[in-house]
Amino acid sequence: MVLSRLDIHRRNRGEGALVTLAGEIGPATAPLLRAALEQCLRDGVTVVDVDLTTVGSCDARGLDVFLSASRRAGRVHASLQLHHPCAQITRLLAVTGSTPLLLAAPTDPVPPALETASSGPSAGEARAPEGLARVPVVKEGIRLRRLTRWQTEGMGEDIADLAMASVAGTPGESFHDRRDFLRRLAVSARRPSFALLVAETTVLVGCAYGFPVGPGGSGRRGFDRMLQESIQRLTACARFVVLTQVVAHPHAQHRDIARRLQQRLLTDRHSVLGVTLLHPADQGGHAALESWGWQNMGEIVGLPGPFAPCVLILPLVGPPPPGR
Repeated sequence: MVLSRLDIHRRNRGEGALVTLAGEIGPATAPLLRAALEQCLRDGVTVVDVDLTTVGSCDARGLDVFLSASRRAGRVHASLQLHHPCAQITRLLAVTGSTPLLLAAPTDPVPPALETASSGPSAGEARAPEGLARVPVVKEGIRLRRLTRWQTEGMGEDIADLAMASVAGTPGESFHDRRDFLRRLAVSARRPSFALLVAETTVLVGCAYGFPVGPGGSGRRGFDRMLQESIQRLTACARFVVLTQVVAHPHAQHRDIARRLQQRLLTDRHSVLGVTLLHPADQGGHAALESWGWQNMGEIVGLPGPFAPCVLILPLVGPPPPGR
């Protein structure tokens, strides 16, 4: 059983306050949120800005907390507005008609005060060393956001929807199965140093995830060891990131999103090389990856599995990460 967690940080700004949330808003955490917002109003705050940049999901109980706090704020001539909700929260606001009541008009770029926010781990999961996650605006209102493992669980279905939409009607559609995608996502999420980035506007438009292999990562035995030895022979690189999946919205204007996601993931994992494996007959997948900068190194023979996969590599663009 995964326990929900919500980190709440308040920063006073004159008569206003910025309330930064990180985690999930649900039955276990809604009372904490309610208490924090009520305290703002008891303290005489007239403008309450709630930053949802690192909130992975919000249920109906959490929405009721926001609506109740907004009504109470109105009675004392104050206001409450939500900023930078994820795709799931945006949909929740839309279907309940709450968008005009709660959601602030989008701004670009993200105000400096909202650029970083901490995200809390689930029970039993150690907090990552990079406790503060950068949230850059890419362009056209698109932002990149790193999810924790438990946030990944909450958004798994949305990510699978995007993955299936990205290949619908393409020659590679037959190589992609929704259930298999969710299974591989769950397996990857249990890996040490797993990382997942999403790109969002008001909806999800891109995703990339993976894990490091080699010294300081995994790669000590079994499949990982065999893959590491093969990649080291090909590239002389002993440590790399396996990008299990890179997904972008199937429109040409979003092609740049995949490039930015995968380069950011390599930087976050302190690696100069990305590696992925693909079915040799998946022509659509090969074409997409090669358009994003991947190089096809040919098939690897000897790895476990029903076929010899093609290995594609992606060098990091720009200077190597610090400490490399």
